[in-house]
Amino acid sequence: MRNLIWVALTATYPVLVYLGLAHAEPRVLALLLLGLALARFVVSRTPKFSNSALGMALAGLLPAALTAWSNQLLPLKLYPVAVNAALLLLFGLSLWKGPPVAERLARLQEPKLDARGVAYTRRVTQVWCGFFVLNGGLALATALWASDQVWALYNGLIAYGLMGLLMGAEYLVRRRVRSSPAT
Repeated sequence: MRNLIWVALTATYPVLVYLGLAHAEPRVLALLLLGLALARFVVSRTPKFSNSALGMALAGLLPAALTAWSNQLLPLKLYPVAVNAALLLLFGLSLWKGPPVAERLARLQEPKLDARGVAYTRRVTQVWCGFFVLNGGLALATALWASDQVWALYNGLIAYGLMGLLMGAEYLVRRRVRSSPAT
């Protein structure tokens, strides 16, 4: 339940910032991001993922601090970029110093993952790294060059739709891989 609340708050962040601009200056909106970052850290405090919880909290704290200091909107708009960078770092480092994130998640359901499953989850982690590069780049482009409306639309809706499409595609591929005979 806590994770669902966090996902909902994170997903609505761009829309909340966009709507908040009509009523408050960026410095005040930075408090929203600060609250989200601290909530993320508190909610995610589990022994296995405490470093990632800290990283995600820092991804929110930096733009919030820059906005509080400068009273400029751009750092708030860079929050989705920071989140994608933090996730890229988390997933990328897990490829280098394993096990990969997708393997850790797969082992929650299937503790005795075979070599084929390990190879598959490594590839899935690589695909997610590519997604975070692409999504982070698009988030950066919308923050720098698009209107506030386009930024909110992409980062508050389209990016999550793309993430859902990737999850759905991976699920379908995984089903096909699991049902095909090993070579």
